[in-house]
Parts: sequence; structure tokens; C-alpha cells
Amino acid sequence: MQTHASSEDVGARHIPPMSAAPAGFSIENDLPAGFAAFYRPLHERFTPPQQAAIEARHRVLDASQHGRKPQYLPASDAQGDWKIELPAWVSDQRNQMTGPADDHELGVKMLNSGAPGVMIDLEDSMANDFAHTLGGIDNTIAMYYGELTYVDKKRGDAVVGIKPSKTVLWTRVRGLHLSQAGVYDEPTPAALFDLALLAFKLDFSRLKHPLAIYIPKSQSANEALWWRDVFQAVAQAKGLEKHAIKAMALIEAFPFAYQIEEFAYHLRDHLLGLNLGRWDYMASLIHFNLDDASWVLPDRNTIPHDVGFFQNLRERIPEVCHRHGLLAIGGMTALFPDRSNPELNARALAALEQDKKNESRTLFDGAWTGHPDQNAIAVAQFPAPNQGFARKPGANATPDLLPSIAGVGAKTDAGTRAAVRTVIRYRHGYLSGRGASLLDGYMEDLATDRIYRLMIAQRIRHGMHGAADVTRFFDEELAKLLGEPAAHDPAEAAKFREARRQSEAMIAHGYHDPI
Repeated sequence: MQTHASSEDVGARHIPPMSAAPAGFSIENDLPAGFAAFYRPLHERFTPPQQAAIEARHRVLDASQHGRKPQYLPASDAQGDWKIELPAWVSDQRNQMTGPADDHELGVKMLNSGAPGVMIDLEDSMANDFAHTLGGIDNTIAMYYGELTYVDKKRGDAVVGIKPSKTVLWTRVRGLHLSQAGVYDEPTPAALFDLALLAFKLDFSRLKHPLAIYIPKSQSANEALWWRDVFQAVAQAKGLEKHAIKAMALIEAFPFAYQIEEFAYHLRDHLLGLNLGRWDYMASLIHFNLDDASWVLPDRNTIPHDVGFFQNLRERIPEVCHRHGLLAIGGMTALFPDRSNPELNARALAALEQDKKNESRTLFDGAWTGHPDQNAIAVAQFPAPNQGFARKPGANATPDLLPSIAGVGAKTDAGTRAAVRTVIRYRHGYLSGRGASLLDGYMEDLATDRIYRLMIAQRIRHGMHGAADVTRFFDEELAKLLGEPAAHDPAEAAKFREARRQSEAMIAHGYHDPI
């Protein structure tokens, strides 16, 4: 169902691998009647500016890797006293539980968890595969209607459905950087395709609140204009009022962190909040600072949750958001609870409580979790329904976003090996159709994969390891994985070998963008 450019081709041509519709696919015949006519004018209008935005991103990245780092923008109306009116239906977002749209069971459990919000993900926690995207959109619609079910094998094949609740549903579509192949002869923006197909198929009269979209992977304030125009064009094509679609946006890119106030201003008729997508943000920090030998990050799990480059941004986000009536949402705690392992379970829930207390103290209104057992602890750390747009006395809205990391954590061979092992295992899961995998107690998605591949590249570039050392690490970690029960099946062993090949090739050829 899917074709990807090889890792080698990707590195040489600097283009992302694309999800592709299968051979013989026809938008007229294989998608709902009327969608082809609905979508074509959207594609023609919004594909050229999407491609221009991608080219602009490449220029900013190149400049940063040659010493011209991102900076705050000059004063403008965006820093004025404008405010949005936060709707009552979204006032409580103390926890937004997130998970892949293609997982029926998790979708039902998230919606039955009591979480104030659920973010249904068509992006990083789901394999970027056309069949998965279509299935995920159908599951999303069933979740909006309260109709999704799963069969519980532990309860005698009982069919479990969604209980009525006030939970706010969000949908994260794919990012502006991704294109979808096979719909037309030329690629179309994946974000546009996801949003348009979702909106076209939805019966808006059945929704308990406006369609709420999570915007991922933004890199500049100007990209808000693309999203604004897309939201309005899709709404009007559907016969809705032009401001009918609402949104939150993730802060996942280093240059974007300098422009969040201007982004929010451009999107103020739709935007309800900003979220610190900290794992992708960490990957982006490495990517945009690959040239800087003083900014080689330590082993990931030796970086404290309150490290300076996060804390400074945690001061900026609520200050900007609350000044303008927006919610500030914190990040995901990757360590997952496990009821079968009491020691790990206790450690995971203690880490969650510490992390969310820190975010609450810095005036975030809520955060993300990924497991139903985390909801109660997360919610308890934040005032209800939100922080009341409180602002920290003397808060710095323009802090140093690239503080020194001298003395933070440890840089070890064991940390590099752990990164190598994780990227092989993650890529193996991805090749098996999983966008997220539970690895050593951590729920790892594409952001983790990016962090580790970039950490390895950074360590090679600045002499901590030679390329030959890293190849040896890949060989040795693969050999260990092949000796484990999961690889005893020849097909799985072959998949592990391919995962190892792709992962090292992506590092060697400098392909670090999210896919």
C-alpha cells in the first residue's frame, strides 16, 4: 500500500519519503462520492504555498547550521493587547490523553479514562501509510460519534464501547512538511488531505463541540497564514461559517519557539492554545545546532526534566498564551506505567507527578499523557479548570532559548549504544506498521527516533565517535537483538536487519527531518 524513497535516495535528494496511495488508486472511485470535486480546488490553491514553505524551512535550517541562528522577531501588532475569548467547552484541558488513531482499543480506553481532552493522532504515533491514514480517519469519525468499539479478550470477548462524557476530542493531522503521493500525478499536502477528508466525511450536526485540530511541526509564524486560509476554505467548502474549525498548535521546532506570539496572532480566529511538544523540540534543537560543538547533548535519559532549555521555554509559553487568553499545554512524560511491574509502575507514576507539578508551577494549564492510569495524577497537579490566565510576576517573554548545557547529564558510549538499539527497535516496529512502541518502559514514537538519530549524528560530527565506531555499535546491537526471542522468526530477523540498515543510512546521509 505504501512506497517510500530509500534512505540513500532521501539523503542525496533531501526530500522526505512519502506515503503513497496504491497503484490503481482513483480519488473519484476509491474515496466517497463528491470528495474529488470537493478536494481539487483545495489542492490547487494550497499545494504551491506548502511547497514554498518547505523551501523556506530548508533555508532557515541551512542558515542556522552556518551560524545564523534563529532570533526573536521585531516588535509588531502581534505583541499588542489582543485577546481571544476562550470557549467554555475547552476551558478545562488539564490532561489531554494522546494516542494513534488506528488503535481501536486505546481509542476507546482514552475516551473512557475521564481525561478532559483526548488527542487522536494521525501523525507521529501512527505509521505514515495510506491505508493507516484512511483507517485512522474512519476511527476518528467513529470516536467523534461515540461509536468506536473493541473486543476485550480478557473479558470473554466482550464488546467495549465509548461511554458518554464531556471529553474534548482533538485530531492531529499530518504536518505541513509532509506530502501525500498517489492522489494526483503530483504530490498533495498531507495535512490538507487529512483535514479535508475528515471534514468531508463528518456530519458536523453530530459533534458536541466544534471540530478541533492539533497543528504539528510548525516552523514559522507565516505558516499560520497557510493554516488559517486552509481552515477557512475547508469550512466554507463544507458549508460552515469560516471560523468554524478551531485549533491548538504544537511548539516542536527551535525556530518556531521564537515566533509563537506572531503565529498565534495570525491564527487568532481559530487558535485556542499552544503545546510544548518537547521531544520533537529536543530533536529540533540538535538539528538546528549541529554545527555547534558546545551543544552536543548528553545521553537522553540523563537530561533532567527541568533542564534550562526546557525551563526557559516553559516560562515563555504561558506568558505569551495567558497574555492573549490562550491555554498553555505541557508535554508528554514518556515513562509508562505497567501494572504487571510494581517497581516500574511506581517509578513511572512518581516521575509523572514530579513532571506535571513542575509544569503547573510554571503556569501551564494542563499537559499530555498517553496511558489511562496517568490521567488522575496529571489532572490533580493543575488548578481547575485552568490557571485563570495567571502570569508570573517579572516573567521573561523573550528568554534565552539556547542556554549553555555545560555540566548537564553524561555523554557515554553506553548512551550511544542505547540510542542505536532504540532506533533499530523503533524502525522494526515502524516496518511492522506501528508508529509508537513501548520500549524499556518508555512509549517511543517518531520524536524519540529523531532525537536518537540526531544524537548519534551529532556525536560523529564532533568526534565523540568515528563513523566506523557507530557502524560497529549497529552491528553489535543488531546481533544482540537477533539473539532475542522476538527475532527467532526468520521474517522478523529480516525486518530487524532492514531496520538497522535504514536507521544507519538515515544518519549517514543526513536525513533528520520528521517523516
